[in-house]
Order: sequence, then structure tokens, then C-alpha cells
Amino acid sequence: MKRNAGKISKLAVITALFAQGAVAHDAVLHAHTDIAQGDGRVPAFYSWSRPVPGHEGRMVAMEALESSLSLSQAGSAYRILYTSKDGVDGEDIVAVSGAVFLPKGKAPDGGWPVIAWAHGTVGMADVCAPSLAGRSARDSAYLNAWLKEGYAIVATDYQGLGTPGPHPYVNARPQAYSVLDSIRAAQRGFPVLSPKTVIVGQSQGGQAAVAAAAYAPTYAPELDIRGTVATGTPYKFSQSLQVVGQVSGKVDPKAAKAADPTIYYMFYGLLMAQQTQPDLKVADIVTPEALPLFEQAKSVCNTRLEADIRGAMLTRDMTFKTEAYNAAMTPVLAKLEYPGLKFKSPLFLGIGGKDAEVPSSAQLALAKDACAEGSVVVTKLYPELSHSGAVNGSLPDSLPFVKSAFEGKPIAPQCPK
Repeated sequence: MKRNAGKISKLAVITALFAQGAVAHDAVLHAHTDIAQGDGRVPAFYSWSRPVPGHEGRMVAMEALESSLSLSQAGSAYRILYTSKDGVDGEDIVAVSGAVFLPKGKAPDGGWPVIAWAHGTVGMADVCAPSLAGRSARDSAYLNAWLKEGYAIVATDYQGLGTPGPHPYVNARPQAYSVLDSIRAAQRGFPVLSPKTVIVGQSQGGQAAVAAAAYAPTYAPELDIRGTVATGTPYKFSQSLQVVGQVSGKVDPKAAKAADPTIYYMFYGLLMAQQTQPDLKVADIVTPEALPLFEQAKSVCNTRLEADIRGAMLTRDMTFKTEAYNAAMTPVLAKLEYPGLKFKSPLFLGIGGKDAEVPSSAQLALAKDACAEGSVVVTKLYPELSHSGAVNGSLPDSLPFVKSAFEGKPIAPQCPK
């Protein structure tokens, strides 16, 4: 029987929620609004105050997404709120927001295969959550390409981005849990979805996608994950204390005197470090000249912050007291790493040769190390593409990779030499 991918009736939604136990008062959310970490200024949908299921991966609420926030290739789109396990403490249940986009037309027998999308850096403030703020033209084009192929999109906002509580930026485990629990919740809440899933991510989301693939066998072994696609993927944070913001290797002397827009990554890294080191004194780490822009990082999204950093002509030397910054970041670096590189399903890595944000050398090292662990890795290097350009630029290779993964066809590894 073919399933209709059109609007889901209120009755269907209510039935799905009751079936999942969303009205069973099993748990109380513990996350609290933290203005110092960018919380607030969002609609009531994001601030669930009633008890929720005591299990991760359950749908709590959904509503139709505004047409301005949908995608042109979507037949219908929904904003969702679901439960996840707090990836920071590994114990509490938290609410995480996101979106679901269904393709046009009728679902095939077995339902729409799922692309679980992990987005790149957008900011730390709740108002930056893509399900509320929308998506860039680049990401919209990319997601539309998957929808056009007949894949549904399940797009998490990540823990603490949109919902109360701090966003644990580039902390691998909470990002992985957010992705995996979005898949669980969506497949429970939308009967038109197939169990078959491929995880796809870019930059911060590339890290989230790879981390999700690594955590899945132990955290969500029931999920049918057929493969993972990642572009601009960070790796080996612990080898470079500056990797959160300085990801292009050695700084060219001329570049060191120019405004460095990647400083906003470092601001977000410090905000993340404060979450586990509340006694950190930012004034001892950030210069007085740059401190107002650090404070701004709590409330505006990355495109505005990047523009203001350029406008202020901030360089890294003008912004940070290096030893203090390194000391602040050292305790959290282990949290950014992957738990392992032996993946149960194939991994596609799209790498821009001119990536100025995550060096191609680090991404190639990820591919080599995963290959060495026995993973099936398809490595594609695009010599002329940037960090952003590799997203859509990799589609001619990632689309057939995903098609083969969904069909269960053998995928030959392509490891770097």
C-alpha cells in the first residue's frame, strides 16, 4: 500500500503521540533557561513545561512549519519537539527541537527513506535554531536535492539550540544523541517514513554525523543506518588547541594582520567551555577590545557576528590572550573527539581542497584513520572547492553513494593514499 505524504491530520498526530506515551507523565525536564548561554526569545513551542516521556526518542509535539521556513521540494513540513538523552551528563531527558520535510507525492511501499540532516554552525543563541531562523540558500539547495530524489529530511536543531539549556557546541556526544533521537522520534511519529536512514552533515554537522554513526551501535542499535555522508568534517581537536577557531594550520603573516572571521568559532568554543567551567573569567581570556563582540556571540547568529568581526577588523592576536585561551580549552577537548572510527555502515567524506575553515589535511587524516580501523570509507577530494563549496559540489558523488547505501549494494572503499 502506498502512503500519502501530504498533510498529516490532527487525529494522526494525536494518535502517534498517544502511541508513544507522550501523555504519560514519566519525566520532568531539567534544563533551565540560561541567558548567558543565549537562551530565550523563542516562541512557546520551544519551551515545553509539561512532563514528557521518560525515554529518549519520543515525539513531544509537532506543528506545521511556516511556508517561509519550508523547502521548495517539500510536499509538507513540520516543526518537531522530541525527547533526547542529555549528551552532556548522559542521564537526564531533555527536549530538542527540529524539523521534518516530506517529499512531494505519495510515499513508496515501505515509506520514504530518511536523510537525517546535521547542520553546520549557525550560532549559540536559541533564535539561531534552523527550525525557527530558516536555512541558508546553500543548505536549502542541498536539502532540496535530497527531497527531489524521494528522501524525507529529519533535521535536528541540536540540544540546547532553540530549547532551554546551553548548546554544547561541537561536543560530540550530545550532538550524536540529538541526531539519533531525532531519527527515532520522527520514525515513530510519522508513519510515512521508512526505517532506512542515511546520516548527512556539514562542518559542525559533519562532526555530528560522524559521531552519530560512531555512537549508534551502542546508543541506538535498533536504527537501520545504511551510511553516513559528511563534508567539511573536523578531526583531531586535541592536536590543535586552536582548532575551534584556527583550522587552517599555520597563519600567514599577511593574514595575521587581516580581520579573521573565524574568530566566532573560538567565541563559541569559549561559551561551550564555560558550560563545564563556570568559574572561567572571560575577561582574562578575551581582550577588552574584543570583549563586546564575545558578549554579542550569546545573542546573534553567526552571519551577523562574522560581519561584525570583519567590521571591527579583529585579528586573533587582538582578540585572545593565547595562553589563557589554551588553558580554558584544554579540559574540554576530549569531549569533541569521536568515540571510535570503526563504522558499521559506509562513510562518504567530501573534502574541499581549499577549505580555509577545516583543513583538508585533517579531513584526509580522518579518512585514513577510519580506513585503518577497517571502515568502508569513500573519500572525495575536490581541489578547487572551499569549505562551503564542497557541500553542493559533492552531490554528483554523494547522491549515487546514498542510493547504493539505501539499496544495500556493496560500496568499494576509496581510501587516501
